[in-house]
Amino acid sequence: MSRGKPAPAQLDLTMPMMNILDGDSLKAENGFDCRNYGVLDGIPEAKKMFADVLGVQPENIIVYGNSSLAIMYDVISRAWTHGVLGNKPWSKYDKVKFLCPVPGYDRHFSICEYFGIEMINIPSNDEGPDMDMIEKLVSEDETVKGIWCVPQYSNPTGVSYSDAVVKRFASLKPKASDFRIFWDNVSTILQIHLHVFSTFLMNVRRTVLKTWFMNSCQHQRFHSLVQVWQCLQQAKKMLKALRRVLVSQQSDMTRLTSFVMLSSSKMLRALRNT
Repeated sequence: MSRGKPAPAQLDLTMPMMNILDGDSLKAENGFDCRNYGVLDGIPEAKKMFADVLGVQPENIIVYGNSSLAIMYDVISRAWTHGVLGNKPWSKYDKVKFLCPVPGYDRHFSICEYFGIEMINIPSNDEGPDMDMIEKLVSEDETVKGIWCVPQYSNPTGVSYSDAVVKRFASLKPKASDFRIFWDNVSTILQIHLHVFSTFLMNVRRTVLKTWFMNSCQHQRFHSLVQVWQCLQQAKKMLKALRRVLVSQQSDMTRLTSFVMLSSSKMLRALRNT
């Protein structure tokens, strides 16, 4: 077993995207030939797409590869060997410390372990990590250089940081000028998927009721009320399954996207039979 890897059925969902390219579609809008080596900050189309999703300007987007862990490892590696923005390299300190909200993501902790960084456990609750403890530690100890955060649907508990906790993070006054918050917001666009899925279910309910009413009036198919009820019950089951996905330790965007797509297909099939 390998945690987090998409199943073959999930990979098959992407095949239509793989088959749309031809010889005339391999250049970016700025003329860059996408068959060649990439550019440092990503092609314009990708930057614009994620800028729309995240509500920022394209120039504020950097498109890396598909592994956020590799990016975070690289950031810490460069801080270790070269320092952050002209500060002393972390390797020159006798001790470097990181704050680690627990329970947390073991892959984050493995990076600290590899570099010999001391990890300080920060207890968490349903609001997020203990901000009183965090504020005290970062304001008093120059060797505290960073903190790991999974602010939305955090691994493994599924807790999302409250607005009050996020504001306190933004207001931290660390003693170390090179203190960094590693805001691993892997579920950034999850709320967008939830909104789309919820809208889909509402549209399904309206369409099913409309279909039943028209069928009843035109064909006296009053028995279709049973079918309406069954379809709505199926929607309830899907919502419960969605909640289980969100709180599952294995929750990730690939799995959620596949769930929404497969569930949409089921509902559409149910509509055709109504």
